[in-house]
Amino acid sequence: MDEPACPGCRDLLQRVAELEARVAELTRKLDDALRAGKRQSAPFRKGPPKPDPKTPGRKSGDAHGTHSHRPPPPPEQIAECHEADLPDACPHCRGRLVETGTADQFQTDIPRRPLVRKFRVHIGHCESCGKRAQGRHPLQTSDALGAAASQVGPDAQAAAATLHTQMGLSHGKVASVFKTLFGITLTRGASAQIDLRAAARLEPDYRLILDDVRTSEQIAADETGWRIGGHPAWLHAWVGDRATAYAIDPHRSADVLERVIGADWSGTLSHDGFASYDRFGAAVHQQCVVHVLRRTRDLLASATRGAVRFPRQVIDLFTEAIHWRNETPRGGLTTDQLERQREAFDDRLLALVSRPRAVPEYVTLAAHLWNHFEQWFAFVFDPRVEPTNWKAEQAIRPAVVNRKVWGGNRTAAGTRAQGVLMSVVETCRRQAHSVVDYVSQSLRAFGNRFLPRPTLLMGR
Repeated sequence: MDEPACPGCRDLLQRVAELEARVAELTRKLDDALRAGKRQSAPFRKGPPKPDPKTPGRKSGDAHGTHSHRPPPPPEQIAECHEADLPDACPHCRGRLVETGTADQFQTDIPRRPLVRKFRVHIGHCESCGKRAQGRHPLQTSDALGAAASQVGPDAQAAAATLHTQMGLSHGKVASVFKTLFGITLTRGASAQIDLRAAARLEPDYRLILDDVRTSEQIAADETGWRIGGHPAWLHAWVGDRATAYAIDPHRSADVLERVIGADWSGTLSHDGFASYDRFGAAVHQQCVVHVLRRTRDLLASATRGAVRFPRQVIDLFTEAIHWRNETPRGGLTTDQLERQREAFDDRLLALVSRPRAVPEYVTLAAHLWNHFEQWFAFVFDPRVEPTNWKAEQAIRPAVVNRKVWGGNRTAAGTRAQGVLMSVVETCRRQAHSVVDYVSQSLRAFGNRFLPRPTLLMGR
């Protein structure tokens, strides 16, 4: 076919060819996205493998690292000692063997037989008032007798709650683990009852966690979808200075957070830009920069010709601010210098988003950046502030995995227990406490006035 003589026609045909290629590319991406959404067997797939993946194993050279080995246990931990005698004859030539010495080998294994305890509970009455009384051993978790006298021990209860809440196992799988590994018969209902009982006894710790979040100087907040009896709900996560709190609410709004910290809370609030957080007018807001960068990169991926200029400028500005924050030593900078640097980034952002844009998506992005221009560069002024809300996203990620396994909670009581247990488990992790030990000690201390309750958070 002959080339058209008209220059305008040639430009038009070239433009049509570019648009057709663009449509084909976007159609391919849409098909890939639709297929990926239906591929539940690989929910975390990130695309094709890397063309030059790193070799497995240890790195060579200085980055090789130090070799380690399992140290031998102390003598007081050794429960069994077995003799590995020489065979009757040489395994190679059947000759006579002469013993020349011994060497020690240690093995750490899991107990396969359950530890069954029997408590002889002494019962009596008061000579003065006549009321009944009974003894309580430090390992007991309940005073129940009779039909309820056969119970699951505190360590086993703590392990069941941890397997469900932290490890994400369903109640059926928790029962299967106990039967398979430990020989303890447990039903799904018993596992659920253990969670409810543990949450009720950890309620004081949950209130302590909420109080600690309320007095935090910085809070990172995030939320994700949840289910209560099949109905939509929202799981909220708040990461404070020392504690992490969770709450499940039918609504996504920040009402539940306001009930915890109050509308006049004046710390630094890091979030993903959800408009409901704007009600905290006394707080210093830091919106997540990564959310904006991800949104802008998506716009850049579909931009052509001169339309690539605006998203590139936004990416360059935020990237420069993050690098400045991470690489600039703060020891020699005064408060005025930090404030001037933040104002410089604010001014550059305002100049960038105040220009008219022809692309509708750019107009929406520019309006969002303009409406919240004071909430982007708090991390430039205060190095303690993170430019993202990664702390909240990290805290909410285990809950997302659990939701994929067993969907949510069936009842309001289970919902309350879920928030309490997740808060205690995550705060224990942050405070370097053993979750199983802490929950076990709390269960034993409940109802026993002679046994001190463990401390989750020390005084500030």
